[in-house]
Amino acid sequence: SIFSFVHYKPIPVAQLIQASSMRFEPDQEGFINFGWRGWEGAFPTSIIRSCSANQTLDEKTISYYNEAIKTSVKRIQPLTSYFHNDPRPDKFWGTALTGVQPYMGKGIPALTGSVVFTDLARKEESQTLVRGVLAYTRVRTDCKLNDFSVIETDYDFGSQSAYYVNLGANLDQTRLYLGVYGSMKVTDFNQGTVFEIAP
Repeated sequence: SIFSFVHYKPIPVAQLIQASSMRFEPDQEGFINFGWRGWEGAFPTSIIRSCSANQTLDEKTISYYNEAIKTSVKRIQPLTSYFHNDPRPDKFWGTALTGVQPYMGKGIPALTGSVVFTDLARKEESQTLVRGVLAYTRVRTDCKLNDFSVIETDYDFGSQSAYYVNLGANLDQTRLYLGVYGSMKVTDFNQGTVFEIAP
């Protein structure tokens, strides 16, 4: 899930440490409630198992029902959510969210004012080489959940895998930078490159 914290006041780390050492609860105003464990993004956390009445169907049960009810109105709503398995043809099967950045630049007009995010590796059954995925969403004026769109990149990584390990921006968020690594092994040195995302 992708979240926005624009309307939340940060709590200084020193204040949290002091509260912990003196065993008192800090001001709750700065805390952000994601709804965990009752919620995963926009959906109640569920246990999925095969349906005993029909093996072709799955049965979903809310795992933490009481927590889902208790936190449903207090939690921050995500801007968008995506899934490990998304059957829609214009989406992707995600692995792990690795970066989120707002884009305020004018160089890529279609992305101006959007929230761009990366996933480590797109899961595809026919895929021989790993490729990460870049996507974006927009903040709705009514603050409701929005869908997302995939950004197709045309860079040719050749015969090397391309894990999208990070997404960064300059200070005024007018340029986006994508960290790509060619291997998942930490012992494989010099496998990374930083790219600037350009139209």
